[in-house]
Amino acid sequence: MATTMHGHGAPRLFGRERTLHAALGGRGAADIILWRDKKASAAILAAATAAWGLFEVAEFHFLTLVCYAAMIGMLVFFIWSNAFSFFNLPVPRVPDPETLLSERATRQAIQGARRRLSRLVETLYDIACGKDIKMFILTVFSLYIASVIADCFSSLTLLYLVVFGTMTLPALYERYDSEVDHLVARGVHDLRTHFADIDSGVLRKIPRGAGAAAK
Repeated sequence: MATTMHGHGAPRLFGRERTLHAALGGRGAADIILWRDKKASAAILAAATAAWGLFEVAEFHFLTLVCYAAMIGMLVFFIWSNAFSFFNLPVPRVPDPETLLSERATRQAIQGARRRLSRLVETLYDIACGKDIKMFILTVFSLYIASVIADCFSSLTLLYLVVFGTMTLPALYERYDSEVDHLVARGVHDLRTHFADIDSGVLRKIPRGAGAAAK
């Protein structure tokens, strides 16, 4: 939460002690998310917007679009290769797939996704055991809100909103972090005050689970 302080006394979001770039990994992905590699960031956002527009707005089917892209690509390559042979020029070479996506990078991505999924399952299990009744109620409420939001949009639109938020919100926060931290700190303080009143009057009367009792 927004409890850790900056050097000048303002609270930091989620209590982080590092810069946002370091918190996001400090590598190429962080550069893209924070728009330090503007070409890659713009390309990803443009590609996501184009895909959302084609599939959601124009209502293209994925297989139809793949077939069209394959046909156009083959036609362009056919004309290109024959034109080069007609003028006695070397035939254009297609990049090797191994150079575009190595086996090591694929394995690392899969292992990283598996570790994150395992941590998520362990966290949900601990919460479901009733060890922290406040976190349990907050999690159930958050899942309910997420289900309501998901019911209002298609899966593709939700995926696009996630990509759009990932590519815009961190960069905006890095630019206006002091203002956002101040507003979040005030909101967290108000929520804690209200939750303390609820906890003292209602939540302490709810029996805990077996996991919480053993602890």
